[in-house]
Amino acid sequence: MNNGEIWQLADARGVGGIERHVVELVGALRAHGLASRAVVYAPYRPSEYLDLLQASGTPRLELEGGIGDLRRALAVHRPALLHTHGYKAGIVGRLCARLAGVPVVSTFHAGERAPWPVGFYQSIDAATAGLGQRISVSAAIAARLPWRSEVIGNFVAPSRAAVAVLPRRVAFVGRLSPEKAPDLFCEIARRVGPAVQWDIYGDGPMRTALELVAPSFVRFHGFAADMDRVWPQVGLLLMPSLAEGLPMAALEAMARGIPVAASAVGALPELLAPVDGDWTFPVGDIDAAVGAVETWRALDGAPLDRLRGELVDVVCRTYSPAAVLPRLLSVYRAAGFQAAGSSSRMVQSSASSGAG
Repeated sequence: MNNGEIWQLADARGVGGIERHVVELVGALRAHGLASRAVVYAPYRPSEYLDLLQASGTPRLELEGGIGDLRRALAVHRPALLHTHGYKAGIVGRLCARLAGVPVVSTFHAGERAPWPVGFYQSIDAATAGLGQRISVSAAIAARLPWRSEVIGNFVAPSRAAVAVLPRRVAFVGRLSPEKAPDLFCEIARRVGPAVQWDIYGDGPMRTALELVAPSFVRFHGFAADMDRVWPQVGLLLMPSLAEGLPMAALEAMARGIPVAASAVGALPELLAPVDGDWTFPVGDIDAAVGAVETWRALDGAPLDRLRGELVDVVCRTYSPAAVLPRLLSVYRAAGFQAAGSSSRMVQSSASSGAG
């Protein structure tokens, strides 16, 4: 007999889209009446991820790391389903779940193939994806997998309060690593100048070098565990990424009525397509990115209000728990998920009715 819980497994020290997605997913499942918790594969210290889980009040189980510990946890607790996120959690989680007889689902988030050695492990992750049911957050990611997967985007709760007045501040939110292109953000800031404030929220391997070369008016704030305090300080989210899946930062900003200008990578063009105006630009095109910032600077009054309403509406219609959870639960059922004390028919009825 399973304990009815849906475990969300990730191996992380820092915080990116995967980690924020886990927080949203646990919260949405619990709001839907399904027990869920984040499972931390290894107890890194210090850990931005643990800080995030604690700040958000997300229930969690901390493991000691290693295949043996995960196998024991699955055998002792008997969760109803294991949902893995990221290449390491995927490889180890699918193997352990299959050995323990626990249904398993894996979501593939990465919009890029990383260099060695991470790229090698990503290849193993993709090759072994057939050991469980599969979800991709974008069509481009699904096309790279050797196994068929359901394309189901990330989501955010639509209850976020819209920022009352947008400040004249442009922000980068994410890991300071090459695929996110924080160096391009700094160059765009240099081109536009200090007429608006430029803020970088996040940490990563590029931070030290960037702080040496970035314009003096670009502020580095480091990792922010509580983004609810940050978003009211953001007037435009600028994402000049070289690769993406479906970034949580974009969804979180849009849910609050904050405009997003982004490279046309991953699922970003699809996300921003329903919004009036051209808010995506070619990858690496600094001139086009500067143009998007200038378009935002010129917006005011009724046009800005309409844009903000469109942003919130896109999230509510397509990227909210109400829009996404029924499809996600369908994949869970296909994997063999059955809530404790309930038949699969009861779970299906709850998902289709939207009861929570």
